[in-house]
Amino acid sequence: MTQDEVLDVFRQSDALLDGHFILSSGLRSPVFLQKARVFMYPERAEKLCKALAEKIRAEVGAEISQVVSPAMGGVIPGYETARHLGIPAIYTERVEGQFELRRSFAVQPGEKVIVVEDIVSTGLSIRECIDCVVRLGADVVAAACIVDRSGGEADVGVPLVALTRYKVPAYAPDALPPELAAIPATKPGSRGLQ
Repeated sequence: MTQDEVLDVFRQSDALLDGHFILSSGLRSPVFLQKARVFMYPERAEKLCKALAEKIRAEVGAEISQVVSPAMGGVIPGYETARHLGIPAIYTERVEGQFELRRSFAVQPGEKVIVVEDIVSTGLSIRECIDCVVRLGADVVAAACIVDRSGGEADVGVPLVALTRYKVPAYAPDALPPELAAIPATKPGSRGLQ
């Protein structure tokens, strides 16, 4: 899929938002990709994740035994991408601020896995998920996402397969351009919610 095709799926879902948004990373942006609005339509989630699975097959040379995703945002794309890869999908959850595998999910020492996320801004969630899996002895051969909104700048510590790279401006809260500072900020993401 091209970038325009991916973004059209977001537009069709009213999920490409303009305003002043507080990202999970704490950075501020005039654009927000509300992937929950896309994933509420199974056929749209399937379209994106099938294309991501095809790109993973083309770019990742290793045999992968399962997908591991960070909860909450990575659960649906992880599951749907794994379905198209024909492998299981599991996810990490935050326990006292650190990702862990729960629910009897496991990885084996030396097992080759891929971490699948929805949107990458700084790559923090992927890095934390990778740290969890590596602590348990598995080998993370790559990570993948639907949209890399860093435009390829985020370092996740392993090769990153992105269905599309879409560079979106992001600013520190104390370095906002005047036009963004003039708009009230909203936090549409889920990190940090109780």
